[in-house]
Amino acid sequence: MTMISLQIMDAMQVTPNATVQRNRGSPSMMEKDDQSANKSKVELPNNGQVKRTGEVTLKMDMSLLNCPVNPPVFQCNAGHLACGRCLAELPGEQCQTCEHGGGFSRCPMIDAVVSSLTVMCGHDGCGSDVPYNELDDHQSKCQHAPCFCMEPGCGFIGAPLALLNHLGALHAIPVHKVHYGKVHQLRLSEREPRCLLHGQGDDSVFLLVMGALGVARVVSVVCVRAGASSWPQYAVKLRANGPPPPSSIEGSILLDMKPVTSSTRPGEVALMELPSFLGVPPTYLVGSGASKEVSLDVHIDRM
Repeated sequence: MTMISLQIMDAMQVTPNATVQRNRGSPSMMEKDDQSANKSKVELPNNGQVKRTGEVTLKMDMSLLNCPVNPPVFQCNAGHLACGRCLAELPGEQCQTCEHGGGFSRCPMIDAVVSSLTVMCGHDGCGSDVPYNELDDHQSKCQHAPCFCMEPGCGFIGAPLALLNHLGALHAIPVHKVHYGKVHQLRLSEREPRCLLHGQGDDSVFLLVMGALGVARVVSVVCVRAGASSWPQYAVKLRANGPPPPSSIEGSILLDMKPVTSSTRPGEVALMELPSFLGVPPTYLVGSGASKEVSLDVHIDRM
Protein backbone atom coordinates (compact mmCIF):
# COMPACT_ATOMS: atom_id res chain seq x y z
CA MET A 1 0.00 0.00 0.00
CA THR A 2 1.02 3.59 -0.52
CA MET A 3 0.63 6.13 2.30
CA ILE A 4 -1.26 9.19 1.20
CA SER A 5 -2.56 12.24 3.04
CA LEU A 6 -6.30 12.75 2.82
CA GLN A 7 -7.65 16.10 4.05
CA ILE A 8 -10.97 15.81 5.89
CA MET A 9 -12.72 19.06 6.65
CA ASP A 10 -16.11 17.95 8.02
CA ALA A 11 -17.45 14.45 8.78
CA MET A 12 -16.07 11.25 7.32
CA GLN A 13 -17.10 7.59 7.17
CA VAL A 14 -14.38 5.22 8.36
CA THR A 15 -14.65 1.46 8.58
CA PRO A 16 -13.79 0.06 12.03
CA ASN A 17 -10.63 -1.64 10.75
CA ALA A 18 -9.26 1.46 8.99
CA THR A 19 -5.91 2.81 10.10
CA VAL A 20 -6.17 6.37 11.37
CA GLN A 21 -3.10 8.33 12.46
CA ARG A 22 -2.67 11.89 13.62
CA ASN A 23 -0.71 14.10 11.26
CA ARG A 24 0.04 17.13 13.40
CA GLY A 25 3.76 16.72 14.00
CA SER A 26 5.48 15.03 16.97
CA PRO A 27 3.39 14.64 20.13
CA SER A 28 4.25 16.71 23.18
CA MET A 29 5.54 15.13 26.39
CA MET A 30 2.09 15.64 27.92
CA GLU A 31 0.52 13.66 25.06
CA LYS A 32 3.06 10.87 25.46
CA ASP A 33 2.34 10.56 29.19
CA ASP A 34 -1.42 10.63 28.78
CA GLN A 35 -1.84 7.42 26.77
CA SER A 36 -5.52 7.01 27.54
CA ALA A 37 -6.32 10.52 26.29
CA ASN A 38 -4.36 9.87 23.11
CA LYS A 39 -6.14 6.55 22.58
CA SER A 40 -9.53 8.14 22.87
CA LYS A 41 -8.68 10.45 19.97
CA VAL A 42 -8.20 7.59 17.49
CA GLU A 43 -10.71 4.95 18.65
CA LEU A 44 -13.83 4.71 16.56
CA PRO A 45 -17.37 4.23 17.89
CA ASN A 46 -19.11 0.94 17.05
CA ASN A 47 -21.03 2.50 14.18
CA GLY A 48 -17.79 3.53 12.46
CA GLN A 49 -18.71 7.22 12.40
CA VAL A 50 -16.24 9.85 13.51
CA LYS A 51 -16.55 13.62 13.51
CA ARG A 52 -13.21 15.20 12.77
CA THR A 53 -11.92 18.47 11.46
CA GLY A 54 -8.43 19.20 10.17
CA GLU A 55 -6.22 16.52 8.60
CA VAL A 56 -5.64 12.82 9.20
CA THR A 57 -3.45 10.22 7.50
CA LEU A 58 -5.06 7.14 5.99
CA LYS A 59 -3.60 4.06 4.35
CA MET A 60 -5.13 3.36 0.97
CA ASP A 61 -4.44 0.68 -1.63
CA MET A 62 -3.54 2.84 -4.62
CA SER A 63 -4.18 -0.07 -7.01
CA LEU A 64 -7.85 0.78 -6.58
CA LEU A 65 -7.24 3.87 -8.70
CA ASN A 66 -5.57 1.90 -11.54
CA CYS A 67 -3.68 4.98 -12.78
CA PRO A 68 -2.54 8.44 -11.62
CA VAL A 69 -6.18 9.52 -11.64
CA ASN A 70 -6.98 13.03 -12.77
CA PRO A 71 -10.46 14.41 -12.12
CA PRO A 72 -13.05 14.01 -13.50
CA VAL A 73 -13.41 10.38 -12.38
CA PHE A 74 -15.89 7.97 -13.97
CA GLN A 75 -17.34 4.69 -12.72
CA CYS A 76 -18.78 1.81 -14.73
CA ASN A 77 -21.94 -0.09 -13.77
CA ALA A 78 -19.84 -2.64 -11.87
CA GLY A 79 -17.91 0.00 -9.93
CA HIS A 80 -14.61 0.04 -11.86
CA LEU A 81 -12.96 3.48 -12.01
CA ALA A 82 -11.34 5.39 -14.83
CA CYS A 83 -10.16 8.97 -15.11
CA GLY A 84 -11.26 11.11 -18.03
CA ARG A 85 -7.97 10.61 -19.85
CA CYS A 86 -8.08 6.83 -19.59
CA LEU A 87 -11.75 6.72 -20.52
CA ALA A 88 -11.06 8.57 -23.76
CA GLU A 89 -8.63 5.78 -24.73
CA LEU A 90 -11.11 2.94 -24.15
CA PRO A 91 -12.76 1.55 -27.32
CA GLY A 92 -16.30 2.85 -27.32
CA GLU A 93 -15.70 4.13 -23.79
CA GLN A 94 -16.66 0.65 -22.55
CA CYS A 95 -15.14 -0.89 -19.43
CA GLN A 96 -12.49 -3.48 -20.35
CA THR A 97 -12.49 -5.03 -16.85
CA CYS A 98 -16.12 -6.13 -16.90
CA GLU A 99 -16.93 -9.40 -18.65
CA HIS A 100 -19.53 -7.79 -20.87
CA GLY A 101 -18.34 -4.21 -20.70
CA GLY A 102 -20.24 -1.42 -19.04
CA GLY A 103 -20.95 2.23 -19.65
CA PHE A 104 -19.33 4.88 -17.49
CA SER A 105 -20.88 7.79 -15.62
CA ARG A 106 -19.45 10.58 -13.48
CA CYS A 107 -18.60 9.71 -9.88
CA PRO A 108 -18.67 12.95 -7.84
CA MET A 109 -17.78 11.19 -4.58
CA ILE A 110 -14.51 9.74 -5.93
CA ASP A 111 -13.86 13.07 -7.65
CA ALA A 112 -13.94 14.75 -4.26
CA VAL A 113 -11.68 12.12 -2.71
CA VAL A 114 -9.09 12.23 -5.50
CA SER A 115 -9.08 16.02 -5.48
CA SER A 116 -8.20 15.99 -1.76
CA LEU A 117 -5.41 13.36 -1.96
CA THR A 118 -1.94 14.72 -1.32
CA VAL A 119 1.48 13.11 -1.10
CA MET A 120 4.71 14.51 0.25
CA CYS A 121 7.48 15.22 -2.25
CA GLY A 122 10.22 12.66 -1.66
CA HIS A 123 13.10 15.02 -2.43
CA ASP A 124 15.23 15.84 0.62
CA GLY A 125 14.70 19.41 1.75
CA CYS A 126 11.36 19.91 -0.01
CA GLY A 127 8.63 18.40 2.14
CA SER A 128 5.84 19.94 0.05
CA ASP A 129 2.41 18.32 0.13
CA VAL A 130 1.44 17.92 -3.52
CA PRO A 131 -1.87 16.87 -5.07
CA TYR A 132 -1.58 13.14 -5.84
CA ASN A 133 -2.19 13.55 -9.56
CA GLU A 134 0.39 16.37 -9.83
CA LEU A 135 3.31 14.60 -8.13
CA ASP A 136 5.22 13.66 -11.31
CA ASP A 137 4.98 17.20 -12.64
CA HIS A 138 6.10 18.66 -9.30
CA GLN A 139 9.10 16.36 -8.97
CA SER A 140 10.25 17.16 -12.50
CA LYS A 141 10.43 20.84 -11.48
CA CYS A 142 11.29 20.63 -7.79
CA GLN A 143 14.23 22.80 -6.80
CA HIS A 144 15.31 20.03 -4.41
CA ALA A 145 15.49 17.36 -7.13
CA PRO A 146 18.69 15.31 -6.74
CA CYS A 147 21.63 16.36 -8.91
CA PHE A 148 24.59 14.22 -9.94
CA CYS A 149 28.31 14.67 -9.37
CA MET A 150 30.26 15.41 -12.54
CA GLU A 151 33.42 13.57 -11.54
CA PRO A 152 33.94 10.16 -13.22
CA GLY A 153 33.39 7.27 -10.83
CA CYS A 154 31.79 9.41 -8.12
CA GLY A 155 28.25 8.37 -7.28
CA PHE A 156 27.31 11.34 -5.11
CA ILE A 157 23.72 12.51 -5.55
CA GLY A 158 22.22 15.44 -3.68
CA ALA A 159 20.29 18.68 -3.83
CA PRO A 160 22.05 21.54 -5.72
CA LEU A 161 23.54 23.18 -2.63
CA ALA A 162 24.70 19.83 -1.25
CA LEU A 163 26.33 19.08 -4.62
CA LEU A 164 28.09 22.46 -4.58
CA ASN A 165 29.54 21.72 -1.14
CA HIS A 166 30.54 18.23 -2.24
CA LEU A 167 32.30 19.39 -5.42
CA GLY A 168 34.10 22.19 -3.62
CA ALA A 169 35.26 20.14 -0.62
CA LEU A 170 35.93 16.72 -2.14
CA HIS A 171 36.88 17.53 -5.75
CA ALA A 172 38.43 20.99 -5.16
CA ILE A 173 36.40 22.72 -7.87
CA PRO A 174 36.61 26.49 -7.22
CA VAL A 175 33.46 28.12 -5.84
CA HIS A 176 32.68 31.82 -6.30
CA LYS A 177 29.83 33.81 -4.80
CA VAL A 178 27.82 35.81 -7.32
CA HIS A 179 25.31 38.60 -6.76
CA TYR A 180 22.55 38.91 -9.33
CA GLY A 181 22.73 41.98 -11.51
CA LYS A 182 26.43 42.57 -10.84
CA VAL A 183 29.53 41.89 -12.95
CA HIS A 184 32.07 39.41 -11.59
CA GLN A 185 35.59 39.10 -13.02
CA LEU A 186 36.64 35.44 -13.22
CA ARG A 187 39.30 33.38 -14.97
CA LEU A 188 39.17 29.92 -16.50
CA SER A 189 42.29 28.06 -17.54
CA GLU A 190 43.19 24.96 -19.51
CA ARG A 191 44.22 23.37 -16.20
CA GLU A 192 41.01 24.36 -14.38
CA PRO A 193 38.31 24.94 -17.01
CA ARG A 194 35.40 24.84 -14.53
CA CYS A 195 34.14 26.70 -11.52
CA LEU A 196 30.92 26.80 -9.53
CA LEU A 197 28.92 29.95 -8.94
CA HIS A 198 26.86 30.24 -5.74
CA GLY A 199 23.96 32.64 -6.21
CA GLN A 200 23.53 34.86 -3.17
CA GLY A 201 20.00 35.35 -1.97
CA ASP A 202 18.46 32.10 -3.20
CA ASP A 203 21.36 29.58 -2.96
CA SER A 204 21.11 28.66 -6.64
CA VAL A 205 24.10 26.88 -8.15
CA PHE A 206 25.65 27.39 -11.60
CA LEU A 207 28.45 25.64 -13.45
CA LEU A 208 30.71 27.90 -15.52
CA VAL A 209 32.78 25.81 -17.91
CA MET A 210 35.20 26.27 -20.81
CA GLY A 211 35.35 23.59 -23.49
CA ALA A 212 36.99 23.09 -26.86
CA LEU A 213 35.37 23.57 -30.26
CA GLY A 214 38.10 22.94 -32.80
CA VAL A 215 40.93 25.35 -32.05
CA ALA A 216 38.55 27.82 -30.40
CA ARG A 217 37.20 27.69 -26.86
CA VAL A 218 33.59 28.01 -25.78
CA VAL A 219 32.33 29.23 -22.42
CA SER A 220 28.87 28.32 -21.12
CA VAL A 221 26.77 28.47 -17.95
CA VAL A 222 24.34 25.79 -16.72
CA CYS A 223 22.07 26.08 -13.69
CA VAL A 224 22.34 23.01 -11.46
CA ARG A 225 18.72 21.99 -10.78
CA ALA A 226 15.82 20.05 -12.30
CA GLY A 227 15.78 20.62 -16.03
CA ALA A 228 12.05 21.32 -16.15
CA SER A 229 12.19 23.89 -13.37
CA SER A 230 10.25 26.94 -14.47
CA TRP A 231 10.97 29.39 -11.66
CA PRO A 232 13.00 31.40 -11.18
CA GLN A 233 14.51 31.92 -14.62
CA TYR A 234 18.05 33.18 -15.10
CA ALA A 235 19.86 35.01 -17.89
CA VAL A 236 23.60 35.39 -18.35
CA LYS A 237 25.89 37.91 -20.05
CA LEU A 238 29.46 36.77 -20.77
CA ARG A 239 32.36 38.89 -21.96
CA ALA A 240 35.80 37.55 -22.87
CA ASN A 241 38.44 40.24 -22.49
CA GLY A 242 41.36 40.51 -24.90
CA PRO A 243 44.94 40.06 -23.69
CA PRO A 244 46.48 43.06 -21.89
CA PRO A 245 49.11 45.26 -23.58
CA PRO A 246 51.53 44.93 -25.26
CA SER A 247 49.28 42.50 -27.15
CA SER A 248 48.02 43.90 -30.44
CA ILE A 249 44.58 42.32 -29.83
CA GLU A 250 42.12 44.87 -28.52
CA GLY A 251 38.54 44.84 -27.33
CA SER A 252 36.37 41.99 -26.12
CA ILE A 253 33.83 39.41 -27.27
CA LEU A 254 30.35 39.64 -25.82
CA LEU A 255 27.50 37.20 -25.34
CA ASP A 256 24.60 39.42 -24.36
CA MET A 257 21.84 38.27 -21.97
CA LYS A 258 20.78 34.75 -22.93
CA PRO A 259 18.61 32.28 -20.97
CA VAL A 260 20.41 29.77 -18.76
CA THR A 261 19.76 26.06 -19.30
CA SER A 262 19.02 23.92 -16.22
CA SER A 263 20.06 20.31 -15.66
CA THR A 264 20.47 17.79 -12.83
CA ARG A 265 23.53 16.50 -14.73
CA PRO A 266 25.30 19.74 -15.65
CA GLY A 267 28.52 17.97 -16.63
CA GLU A 268 26.71 16.02 -19.35
CA VAL A 269 24.96 18.93 -21.08
CA ALA A 270 26.04 18.89 -24.72
CA LEU A 271 26.93 22.11 -26.48
CA MET A 272 24.10 21.59 -28.95
CA GLU A 273 21.57 21.51 -26.07
CA LEU A 274 22.47 25.05 -25.00
CA PRO A 275 20.53 28.03 -26.36
CA SER A 276 23.82 29.93 -26.70
CA PHE A 277 27.45 30.01 -25.68
CA LEU A 278 30.42 32.36 -25.96
CA GLY A 279 33.03 31.49 -28.57
CA VAL A 280 36.57 32.55 -27.60
CA PRO A 281 39.36 32.67 -30.22
CA PRO A 282 42.63 31.02 -29.11
CA THR A 283 44.35 34.42 -29.34
CA TYR A 284 42.31 35.56 -26.32
CA LEU A 285 43.99 32.99 -24.07
CA VAL A 286 47.02 34.25 -22.18
CA GLY A 287 49.93 32.09 -21.07
CA SER A 288 51.26 28.78 -22.31
CA GLY A 289 50.34 25.13 -22.08
CA ALA A 290 47.99 24.21 -19.25
CA SER A 291 48.47 27.70 -17.80
CA LYS A 292 46.60 29.36 -20.67
CA GLU A 293 43.62 31.25 -19.31
CA VAL A 294 40.89 33.58 -20.40
CA SER A 295 39.62 36.62 -18.50
CA LEU A 296 35.83 36.75 -18.23
CA ASP A 297 33.19 39.19 -17.03
CA VAL A 298 30.18 37.18 -15.80
CA HIS A 299 26.81 38.82 -15.16
CA ILE A 300 23.80 36.71 -14.07
CA ASP A 301 20.32 38.14 -13.69
CA ARG A 302 17.42 36.53 -11.87
CA MET A 303 14.32 37.10 -13.98
